[in-house]
Amino acid sequence: MTFGRFGSFSYIGKPLKIQGKGNIYVDNKVRIQPGIRMETDSHGIIHIAENTSIGQNVHLIASGEVLEIGKNTTISGNVFITNTDHEYREIGIHVLKQKHIVKTTRIGENCFIGYGACIQAGTILGKQCVVGANAVVRGCFPDYSVIVGVPGHIIKQYSSVTKMWEKTNDELG
Repeated sequence: MTFGRFGSFSYIGKPLKIQGKGNIYVDNKVRIQPGIRMETDSHGIIHIAENTSIGQNVHLIASGEVLEIGKNTTISGNVFITNTDHEYREIGIHVLKQKHIVKTTRIGENCFIGYGACIQAGTILGKQCVVGANAVVRGCFPDYSVIVGVPGHIIKQYSSVTKMWEKTNDELG
């Protein structure tokens, strides 16, 4: 089985683990370092847009719908991105044996995802967001946001009025 699409001037370093290769779409000039793990099931699709760079040991999971990574995005090493949660409410049944909860997950164009970050199901990052190292992110974040922490929260946003990155009310920024 081959990829759904694998663009020109793109590459994937070995070792790699791919499940559902036919549902993975890689555009032109995508660079994926060794140790990638990409999994699709239940008609899930992973789409990695052009000129994206993915670091070592990244894990991507898509179930039931599209997990989208926008063009010109950089994903550092040891990052986890998913559009799937596991149900946990049935007592006596292991979490991994319970149903999947699928939520739209989308990384906007020109984003930077820091080392060790976890982008959870249901996360929407706007254009040119920066996610700090080891952040655990869930939710919708507007364009030009800097997101850090556990749980991830915005500490800065770009102001089109002042043309500067401005701290939010969060004291950590």
